[in-house]
Parts: sequence; C-alpha cells; structure tokens
Amino acid sequence: MTEPAAVAPLAGIKVVDLSKILAGPYVTMSLADLGADVVKVEHPEGGDPTRSWGPPFNGPDATYYLAANRNKRSVTLDLKSPEGQEAVHRMLASADVVVENFRPGSTLARTFNYQELSERYPRLVLLHISAFGDHGPLRDEPGYDMVAQASAGLMSLTGEPDGPPVKAGYAMGDLGAALFGIIGVTSALVERARTGRGQYVTTSLYESQLALHINWATGYFATGQRPGRLGSGHPSLVPYQAYPAADGHFVIAVGNDGLFRRLCTALGHEEWADDPRFATNRDRVTHRTALNAKLESVLVDQPVAHWCDLLKSEGVPVTPIRTLDEVYDCPQTEALGMVQKVDHPDVGALRQVAFPVTFRGLRPSVRTAPPTLGQHSHDVLAELGYNDAEIGRLLGGRLADLCGPATPGTPSRRTGQRPK
Repeated sequence: MTEPAAVAPLAGIKVVDLSKILAGPYVTMSLADLGADVVKVEHPEGGDPTRSWGPPFNGPDATYYLAANRNKRSVTLDLKSPEGQEAVHRMLASADVVVENFRPGSTLARTFNYQELSERYPRLVLLHISAFGDHGPLRDEPGYDMVAQASAGLMSLTGEPDGPPVKAGYAMGDLGAALFGIIGVTSALVERARTGRGQYVTTSLYESQLALHINWATGYFATGQRPGRLGSGHPSLVPYQAYPAADGHFVIAVGNDGLFRRLCTALGHEEWADDPRFATNRDRVTHRTALNAKLESVLVDQPVAHWCDLLKSEGVPVTPIRTLDEVYDCPQTEALGMVQKVDHPDVGALRQVAFPVTFRGLRPSVRTAPPTLGQHSHDVLAELGYNDAEIGRLLGGRLADLCGPATPGTPSRRTGQRPK
C-alpha cells in the first residue's frame, strides 16, 4: 500500500525567522506546517525568551516555546555582530520570506530594514509584526499580548457585567496578528508569482484586534453607545450564553425565533414563545434579564447531561463546557486527527496540536519537534558555505555543545539522534 502524498503546499519556500515570543513564531510555524523550510535564528544566550516562560517545562524548554516552534531548524547567531549579520544575509540571498518583530527604531530594525533588503533581494517578502503599527503616536511603544488586549478594547468586552475587566483565555493579541500575518505573507507570495517582486508586509497586535471587533465595532458606529461586558452573553442574540444547571454550566445557542420556540417546547414553557417580550430576537435582546431569569429558574433543577440530551434531541444547539482534558479525550478531536506525536531529542514522544486546515482531505503533518537551542546551527551554516573552521569561529565555544559527541545513551544536541 502506497503512503499518502505529503501535504506541503509551500514546499520549496524558504523562510528566515528572526522573530520571537508568539506572534512571529506562530506565523513561521504555520508556514513550516505547510511545507516551508524555516530556519529560526536565535540569540546564543537563552534563545527565544519563551524557552524560559515556565513552568510548565517539558525537557529543557518551557511548553510555551514548544507550542509555536515545531517543523523549524534552530541556528544561534548574534544579530548585532557583523559575523552574525553576514550569516543572515547569506540566508536571505536564497530566502523567500523573512519574519521579524524588531522594535521600531531599534538597532536591528535599522540593520534589517526592508528598503535596503529589497534592493539586495528584490524577490524577498518581509513580514514585520509590531505592537501598534508602523504609524501613529504609539508606533514606538513595546507591547505584549495583554497590552494589546487592554489597549485595543478586548478586555473592556470580556468578563461579567459587575466584575473587573478580564483578558481572553487565549493570547488573542498575538494570535490575531499571527493569523493576519500568515494571510499577508501568502498573499504577497501569490503577488510575487505574478509580478516577480517581493513585498513589505506589516501588521500589528493593535490593528488585528480592531479587525476582530467585527459586530462590536459596527454596533458602536451605529449607536455611539459604549458596549459593556456581558459575561458569556451575546450582544445581538438571546438566549446565547452559558447557563447554570444543577451540577455545572452549559451553553445554549439560539440563533433564530424557530429555535427559540423549540427550546420553549422542550422546557415545557410554550407560553414563553408567545410572550410579546420574547417572541422575536429583537424583543429577547431588549428583555434579556427577564428571559434569562426564567431560563435559570428552570435549568438549575437538572444536571448538564440531562439538558444537553433533551435539547439536542429537539435540534437546539447546546453543549457542555469542556475542560482541556475533556477536549483532548473527546472522540471528535481524535476523529479529526488534530493531535499528533513527534519525537523530541530530549523528551521522546511529544504531542502537538496540528494545523487546522486540510488539503484534499489530508492534514499537514507534524514532521519535526520544536528544535533545541542551536540544534541545527552546524548544518545550517554548512549549507550556507561555511567550512568547519569558520563555523567554529562563528559559534565560538558552543560548537562542541552543538555537534560534539553525545554522552552514551543521550541524544546529540545537533542531530537529535541517540548514539547506536
């Protein structure tokens, strides 16, 4: 039986990853998932800061780092040194894409500015990710995910109405910028195929959050009213939130009047569907508090499983609120093949959440584990034309650590293979 063809729509694309933390590395990991050859350039002392963002750790690195760096090769270079910069330029000479999140105005931003790079490498696509964008009074401000969530409004919309602002459980500032960055890079590659020219692509955590406001923004533009927090509620649909049952909470999502009538029938309160306060979604949004009080008075009498089984049988969208252990034990997760295993040189089998898009019914595979710091330095530099003596000088005393003989029974830092 023949093996299925590898899913690699970006095969042949070379990416130089000069970014760190989450937004940039998530972009480059996604490009690597899609088949691109990604070289992650890290500082010799500590590498990407997320390697130490723990606990939890798994092997030498924090799980935060392990989440966003698979399918890449790691090389350690000091980008502020002439030798490190020369090595990066050798990479860029044959690269298609470079991703960086240098702080605007910094030495590295000036050293690797697109205007100069485009003159030397006219086919190069450069993605720059910043906190607040390339223009405006905040352009030079640094920013982490929480700064973006706070400054761009997400925290003002998250949390209970009578509680404090709350950040989203995911790093939506970083991940929003990453997703738009992926769109920007792939679009620029399509344009380059047509024109032969590279492109300067920029996005920011701040801009991406504004783009994700969607209905919150258009609602504000129409009314001029500042929206407030609704907990798990929806600004435009009721009932559409989490409700308490006898043993926990679960979600009901009613998107039209027909579904509301089904809900009322299932709960034994057909009269609610004919109540002028609740008959249409417009009415239900206006009388949100009154309707939710009625629902809660009924739903609290039975456990989550009871309501989920009953309402699902009536075609009402409903689900328990699963914890992550339940999510990863869920048959649906298994059926989709969203969790894959890959061998890590220090910890052995490592589980990773795979790329969430399939091509011709096939999902891109997790090919290699997130690299240990400098794991591929020797190999990458040799590919760039450096001989062993030059590599030794470039890496200094780290050469022996990266490619010297491993202790019997332990993996080599360079190859990740255990000695026979």
